Amino acid sequence: MNQSNILETIRMLDQEKLDIRTVTMGISLLDCIDGDAKISQGKIYDKMMGYCANLVDHAEKVSRKYGISIINKRLSVTPMSLVVAQSNQDQCVDFAKTLDRVAQESGIDFVGGYSVLVQSAMTQTDRTFIDSIPQALAETNKVCSSVNLASSKTGINMDAVKKMGEVIKEAAEKTKDQDSIACAKLVVFCNGVEDNPFMAGAYHGPGLGDACIHVGVSGPGVVKSALEKVQGESFEEVSECIKKTAFKMTRMGQLIGKEVAKSLDIAFGSLDLSLAPTPAIGDSVARILEEIGLTSVGFHGTTAALAMLNDAVKKGGIMASSHVGGLSGAFIPVSEDEGMIAAAKSGTLTFDKLEAMTSVCSVGLDMIALPGDTTAATLSGIIADEAAIGMINHKTTAVRLIPVVGKGLGDVANFGGLLGYAPILPVHQGSCEKMINRGGFIPSPITAFKN
Repeated sequence: MNQSNILETIRMLDQEKLDIRTVTMGISLLDCIDGDAKISQGKIYDKMMGYCANLVDHAEKVSRKYGISIINKRLSVTPMSLVVAQSNQDQCVDFAKTLDRVAQESGIDFVGGYSVLVQSAMTQTDRTFIDSIPQALAETNKVCSSVNLASSKTGINMDAVKKMGEVIKEAAEKTKDQDSIACAKLVVFCNGVEDNPFMAGAYHGPGLGDACIHVGVSGPGVVKSALEKVQGESFEEVSECIKKTAFKMTRMGQLIGKEVAKSLDIAFGSLDLSLAPTPAIGDSVARILEEIGLTSVGFHGTTAALAMLNDAVKKGGIMASSHVGGLSGAFIPVSEDEGMIAAAKSGTLTFDKLEAMTSVCSVGLDMIALPGDTTAATLSGIIADEAAIGMINHKTTAVRLIPVVGKGLGDVANFGGLLGYAPILPVHQGSCEKMINRGGFIPSPITAFKN
């Protein structure tokens, strides 16, 4: 590495907020299943602590060695609905508390995987587990939950869609004294992936091994800074600039991930190169889009600019590593991006424009604060729309909606830390309740038939 490259890397880290957003250890809990819930919970605690007790120390040693910040250390586990066996609702909550205990005692920031996969059908165990989600999130601090209820192969489970609108409302009510923060730890997926290191949707897929390390790299500020050097150039030049920058970021992430995995003597899983913003100035995906030439994110042209950005990030990452996975691209969480927050406050960025943007970004409608009186049916309608975008386009989409109890238009919800704050966005008046009450399945598209 020549002097110029060294100085460039130092600048990325020091001035442009390049970081390892998360090192996430995935752990399989399939061998912890037991007909006795207490015995199973004991096995889970022992296995998880056996793997992750030293994760924070090892990650921090690697961070100091290379001078690269690792912001979060996280865990993901086998979707817990597969592990709880025939547990009742209270026992399911106890499983969540076991995960929370591990996170607390090991110094982990979050643990994902209080999850259920119901894209094909819901068993009675699945229904009981879903009913437990609001209480589990209200009574834990670090546990995150996800529900995959649609896929391009199976279609959209509309019974689950209806149920999740009700679950989100209940979770909001149970934490109303904290701006309904339980909903910030709950995400609903179409085409969820099993190697995602980012919260709240991380879980350790059944197809993965006993344990592995996934890494999430983020650097919106780095990409914006790079684009400042190609002002006025063609889109071909802009795309090349982003790809080259993403390539460098991916190389750094792979180095850190493999070092942490090696030090813990477990496998390296995947590297998720996602431009995941924070509320800090200079760490915004919105500002990248504005650097491309928009007066404000949300204005006409935003979706096209985001599509190009997302594609270029993926291309650059794939060229740099054979381990690129997760979601990889650009996230647009409203509360976690100061540029998105500003655009939402000004009215330039609307709910409908956000939905259009989700057709080309990495995830979907993320960290959106809604009026507390938003109905469960409306929430389900939003989930159905987003699932349809994912299903038809063969991509991951998700919603993380927060109907903030006691707040309405003109108010701001505060979640703290990386979760940030967000203005309450309006939803359309009217009702989709009759549609949601139909239940059943929206069939998969003809393009799903590829066998």
